[in-house]
Amino acid sequence: QVQLVESGGGSVQTGGSLRLSCAASGSIYTSNCIGWFRQAPGKEREGVTSIYTGGGYKYTADSVKGRFAISQDDAKNTVYLQMDSLQPDDTAMYYCAAQNYGSSWRSCSGALADFAYWGQGTQVTVSS
Repeated sequence: QVQLVESGGGSVQTGGSLRLSCAASGSIYTSNCIGWFRQAPGKEREGVTSIYTGGGYKYTADSVKGRFAISQDDAKNTVYLQMDSLQPDDTAMYYCAAQNYGSSWRSCSGALADFAYWGQGTQVTVSS
């Protein structure tokens, strides 16, 4: 059974930092594209950043480049999202997602339709 468990959300002030974690169960972590998405109230879910765990290829949305960084820890089957210089517009529910088994780095992007497995989400709130 595939499980993606997010943690690390919380409330911070503008300019603050948070690190989110996504612990993946089983073989879904290995050589797969794992990404972070977010959904603010009244808005569509959008891709933030993703990483191909089999080779380190990364995708990052323009809106967070230079502020957010994705990384992996193979020993823990965990993908992290380091978020710095947070702004009120970053307030959202953040979701971890994984593509189907056997995915290629070429499909590792921010497209929701490419991701088959989703976590429950963790809330990030940035106050001004």
